Amino acid sequence: MNYVYVKDSEGFVVKKASEEVADDEVIISKSEYKALSGEDYYEKHFSRGGKRIGAGRKTKFSTPLKYQIRVTQQEKDFINMARANNFDFATTRIPLAKR
Repeated sequence: MNYVYVKDSEGFVVKKASEEVADDEVIISKSEYKALSGEDYYEKHFSRGGKRIGAGRKTKFSTPLKYQIRVTQQEKDFINMARANNFDFATTRIPLAKR
């Protein structure tokens, strides 16, 4: 069953089956029906959902997260010295101090 949008002689618009259209009724487009019936206005002002502010995927940051740890000044100096001399602690064996 095909439905069409019609406008009668008094200017009212309705959605009807194509078999029920009378001789004095004019077939109109869906966009014209929405404008004349007030559906466009209702959807724009009262409908729920749709695009929300801040919705959707967020952009990825160009820099990774920065970790902050509290260390003493002596530890900071050691870290800076290790970075300056390109120490690789994964392959370097450092003997443990005797207690």
